[in-house]
Amino acid sequence: MKLPVLILTGIIVVVFIVFGVTYGTDDGPLDEVVVREYQGVKLDELSAFRENSIKGIQYVNIEEYALKIGGLAETPYFMNYTELQEFQHVEKLVTLHRVEGWTAKMLWEGIPLMNLIEKADPDDRVTNVIFKSTDGYTTSLTLVYVWERNIILADRLSGIELPPAQGFPFIVVAEDKWGYKWARWVE
Repeated sequence: MKLPVLILTGIIVVVFIVFGVTYGTDDGPLDEVVVREYQGVKLDELSAFRENSIKGIQYVNIEEYALKIGGLAETPYFMNYTELQEFQHVEKLVTLHRVEGWTAKMLWEGIPLMNLIEKADPDDRVTNVIFKSTDGYTTSLTLVYVWERNIILADRLSGIELPPAQGFPFIVVAEDKWGYKWARWVE
């Protein structure tokens, strides 16, 4: 990779441009940086994502967290947060549409749900995927919809770890569905 070099009155200046990398110091990593633009598209601020959950923001103890994949499955299983991080992650630019009239265009990163579902070997009769949140909220999506849209279970938002207000540790990114299908704090 060639680095840009500027020559100013006999002084050579080397310009380093780093994309998407956060470096730490001996004192620990630097804070994550929120991505404001993705592939030429301006992203909304995190504050565009308004709080309207049934029991307020949930603060999940990641040391005790387990995601259960079960139901009509040959091999139901539990995975902790660290184990889930080993799955392939993908990025998607998706706009959240709320029935209240607001939207939030953001960059989501997470695990394709079908990867988690297929690991459980679902019964051929399965037609819906039901999501349960730590606050007791439940919603569902059809299995066909999850598969056709490559729906993700996101753990990152606009380049940072998903904040609690947006659903840490995981939110269902139900693109093209109203916000009430976007289950936060999924367990």
